[in-house]
Parts: sequence; structure tokens; C-alpha cells
Amino acid sequence: MLDWNKIDNVFLDMDGTLLDLHFDNHFWLDHVPQRYAEKHGLSKQEALNILIPLFKSMEGTIDWYCVDYWSKELDLDIALLKEEVKHLIQIHPFVVEFLEQLKKTGKHRVLVTNAHQKSLALKMKNTPLSGLLGNIISAHQLGIPKEETRFWEQLTRLQAYNPQRTLLIDDNLSALSSAREYGIKHLLAIYKPDSQADIKDVGPFQAIHSFNEIMPE
Repeated sequence: MLDWNKIDNVFLDMDGTLLDLHFDNHFWLDHVPQRYAEKHGLSKQEALNILIPLFKSMEGTIDWYCVDYWSKELDLDIALLKEEVKHLIQIHPFVVEFLEQLKKTGKHRVLVTNAHQKSLALKMKNTPLSGLLGNIISAHQLGIPKEETRFWEQLTRLQAYNPQRTLLIDDNLSALSSAREYGIKHLLAIYKPDSQADIKDVGPFQAIHSFNEIMPE
């Protein structure tokens, strides 16, 4: 699937790629609606009826990933609510071994995430990821989400890389599409970003079930 001799940089998404997306799905579709319902004297379903269209309207924008934006919009302390369910933050199988092997084989390991810095800090605090990565970059540092092609161009301000010798692994198909449009040559999707959900339709992209499938020798 991959010729590691042709890859220098490995760009890795966080939520749904290195980490189980179950945390985020549970948080936005269960925990936030529950707290919103309690605050406004609504049923959980009534809260969902209000929140889902709000969420949908912001998908693919930098604000969709912004803890501060949703704290203000919903009048809830989103960072605090995430702390309440932090026990659900889990690393996908073979991620640690994969990152360790990348380091041994001299590959640059770069976390490239749309996650807001407050979410990023929580995930780094509750997993061993930070010690396994060479660089950690949030789209909020550039003010552009990965879904936009110009993100990959602006990324060179924070991380030098040759797109022809770079691998991006991401569960976000829009991010993979924009990276392909920019010229990143090696692209992989994730079949099961959320361990509790069904296998994902990855469209035109090659994909993996587990990092064990692409372990460099």
C-alpha cells in the first residue's frame, strides 16, 4: 500500500485517526445536548432539534472546531464539559507502536489537526501522544480549516515539507480532497474513525482498518 522509501513526512490527523472519534461523537451528540437541555428545561430530543441544525450550518468552517465559539454560541463552558467525559478519550490500536516505528525509521511525525487548542491540550494531557510526535499544529494557528486547499499552502509557514514526499492520514474526506488538490501525493483514509460506529465509505481514497497494516519495517 505504501512505499516508505518515497515518504519523509507523515502528517497525522488526531480525532478519528489517532484517537477514537467515539469521544467527540458522544460529546457533541449526547453530552452537550443533555447539558443544554438541563440548562433550558428541555427534553434531550428538543435540545437535539435545536443543536443539530446549528452544528450542520458550521461544518467545514474553522468555527465548527472552535471551543470558544461554541461556548459563546451555546452559553455553555465547552472546555469544562469536555473534562466531564475525558475518560472516553482513547487511542486507536497500534497507534503508539506506529509512531514509535516512524521515529525509528527517521520519518517526521507531524500532528495536523483542526482541533482547537483547548481540545488539543485536553487530548495531549490524557494520552501519551505528545511525546511521540515531532511537531503539533492546530489549524487555529493559521485560521484556516484543513478542508480548504490554501491550508496546505499556508502550512509551510509552520512546517517545511515536500508534498510529493508527504503522507497524510486523515478520517476527514474533505481534508484529504483538499490535500490531494494541493499536491500531497500519499493519502490514506480511516475505515472506522469511531470504534462504536459502522465502517465508513471512504470514496476514492485508499484506507486502513488499523495502523498495523502500514507499519514501516
